[in-house]
Amino acid sequence: MVVIGLGGLIRIYDAGESCPDWPLCFGTIGFDISEEEQEAWYIENPDEVDSRGSGHRYTTFQIFTEWLHRILAGLVLGPLVILNWYMLRGSEEKVKFASTLTVVLIVWQGGIGWLTVEMDNLHWSVALHLSSALAFTMSMFWLWLTLTRTEDGLPGWLRFDYSISKKWKVRVGLLSIGVDGLPDSWPLCNGKIIDSVEDVVAQSQIIHRWFVGLMLIALIFASYSISNEQSGNNVLRNWIWGSTFFFFVNTSIGAIYVLSWDLEEGFFEFLSLVHLMMASLTFVTMAISWIGCSIAEDG
Repeated sequence: MVVIGLGGLIRIYDAGESCPDWPLCFGTIGFDISEEEQEAWYIENPDEVDSRGSGHRYTTFQIFTEWLHRILAGLVLGPLVILNWYMLRGSEEKVKFASTLTVVLIVWQGGIGWLTVEMDNLHWSVALHLSSALAFTMSMFWLWLTLTRTEDGLPGWLRFDYSISKKWKVRVGLLSIGVDGLPDSWPLCNGKIIDSVEDVVAQSQIIHRWFVGLMLIALIFASYSISNEQSGNNVLRNWIWGSTFFFFVNTSIGAIYVLSWDLEEGFFEFLSLVHLMMASLTFVTMAISWIGCSIAEDG
């Protein structure tokens, strides 16, 4: 989650191209690179000119955020995942499979990170990078679950009722997929609730809002529906309620972010980072619910 948070910080400070090569940074292993050194590197590598123009330069702080992101992901997290897999290679099949999946996903994530740099942080590559990071996060949680169940048994807050889990597994899975955007005023977009979409990329903000609205209705309906389920085990209900609460809070944060627009200051960008992290937390909460349902079905 720290690495995901750093990724959000990079986006906020427009530092996604602050290390234009990979895995090095302006041909070095450091981050303290002056504007003169940046210019010299661009002259030697004319095909790597920044998408903002040949004269664009980055601050040391911007370069540092991207550099630290790579250090934590590539030199800390990656090796630890591989070491984890090596230590668990003799475990039972489910644990071994889960640990192997974490290795596959961390290697995939590294490849997507390289692609993101090569594509100069195109929107779809950044979105794929974040989605892959969340998938890896859930694979680590699944590995922890399989180990916990094998060694000590599941804690009470993850013991889902089998009958309800069997019924709700598909619904929870769909909800977890759904929770993973210059208007005049929120919730309007250009003064309208509904407007025709002629350019999907340029008008992604209004599409995002429609989708958020639909997901909020779906989560509220799911929270109401599961409340009527008769069971002494309310673990799944509590996880769905928690997901709905996080989603509602994050919708409010998104609205406050839009309304924070100031002609001179622009948006309050820190809220954008909070918005991203809360969205990730909502996804993780709902995904844990789905994994819990799967674990209950496995007995």
